[in-house]
Amino acid sequence: MPVKNLELSVPSEEDAGHSLTIRAYSKLRAQIISGALAPGQRLKVETLRDLIEVGATPIREALSLLTSDGLVERLDKRGFRVSEVSLAEYDDLHRTRCWFEERALRESVGQGDQAWEDRLVLVHHRLRRLPRTLEDGTGTHSNPEWERMHKLFHMSLLSASPSKTLLQFCDQLHDRLNRYRSVAAVGAHAPRDWKTEHDLIAEAVLDRNADLAVARLMQHYSRTTDILLETLTNLTAAPK
Repeated sequence: MPVKNLELSVPSEEDAGHSLTIRAYSKLRAQIISGALAPGQRLKVETLRDLIEVGATPIREALSLLTSDGLVERLDKRGFRVSEVSLAEYDDLHRTRCWFEERALRESVGQGDQAWEDRLVLVHHRLRRLPRTLEDGTGTHSNPEWERMHKLFHMSLLSASPSKTLLQFCDQLHDRLNRYRSVAAVGAHAPRDWKTEHDLIAEAVLDRNADLAVARLMQHYSRTTDILLETLTNLTAAPK
């Protein structure tokens, strides 16, 4: 093979730097959403270099991207920190999500084809088979695979909407609200029948009953909100 063809497969320094930034961004974003990096926690570049094993420049670029996502706050001449949580922000995110997802779900139910139905059935089936939590020597923790499939289920419900912009907003809102769900996991609350809630939503969607599907999805989110508001109220009321 000619040498010049081999050279085409070697990434440029710019491409390599971009890949490292995306790697840093993805890892930091996942840790913020999961609660591993707590609200208000200072994000020191030196510490993060060891945590995610990339250089300082990609980390700074990743933190700037996360600032645009609303997950990180830039401190005036003092670096970055994980964005705080608040009842006001949660209420704003929740209401916006409900507006957007009602529109997306109605469009998806009305326009979804057989391939969309088949994918939704498969994702729903896989989600049902996964345990919500896992136990190890340190206690009970959220199952990362359940979290991944849970998001895939909710986005699959909406995915037949023709609006890519609407779906992008729904995806971003899911992640920002999932961070609040991770924060609320520290509080004690009654067990919840996730499987039945998801079953009822999927049933209405596959029956192409948009009104019932929307009502059940909003009820599902309302239950989450009740848990979150109780936990957030306690957290915000606690002395710093």
